[in-house]
Amino acid sequence: MLDKLKDMAAMRKQASQMKKMLADEHITVEGYHGKLKLTIDGNQEVESIEIDPEILSSDNKDTLEREMANLFNNAVKDVQKMMARKLQSGEISMPF
Repeated sequence: MLDKLKDMAAMRKQASQMKKMLADEHITVEGYHGKLKLTIDGNQEVESIEIDPEILSSDNKDTLEREMANLFNNAVKDVQKMMARKLQSGEISMPF
């Protein structure tokens, strides 16, 4: 029983270290002809959103909402690819 608790504590520590390492990774994607930028970290948390004021208008609302959703989805896919590369290269390992 004590060994299992030690293993769980070690896994938690590894997971915490991996989360910290991924927080240092950043993915930036652009859309709408470079006028929208979204940056997320390796934990898939949004770090920043940049919108060129030139495209801000009520006429663009639907387009901007669609583009932002696409940017986020693309950024998440890029983070997943980055994580897969790091796992394959042995740079990171899963905590189990």
